[in-house]
Amino acid sequence: MGIQRMDNVAIVVRDLDGAVDFFTELGMELEGRTPIEGLFADQTVGLHGIRSEIAMMRTPDGHGRVELTTYHSPDVITPDPLAPAPNTVGLHRIMFAVDDIDDTI
Repeated sequence: MGIQRMDNVAIVVRDLDGAVDFFTELGMELEGRTPIEGLFADQTVGLHGIRSEIAMMRTPDGHGRVELTTYHSPDVITPDPLAPAPNTVGLHRIMFAVDDIDDTI
């Protein structure tokens, strides 16, 4: 059995509104936004006292999604150093095919 498609990439952000605006400008559509908290969230993520909000962005073809999360509690953690080496574990990039790279930039 092999992969049929990629459905979701999750990114933790400081500014959820700004991140939604950024991905909307790229052509993605906001599918929904909701607060996340409680025991189930704590157990799923492995932190205590989670209060967060997620925004689900959908690609224009309707197949891919980017899940943007901001944490109100506990506070988000800034990586140290701010510019980690390329071999640091974690999300380093997300790529999209666009109609016009110059216009997109």
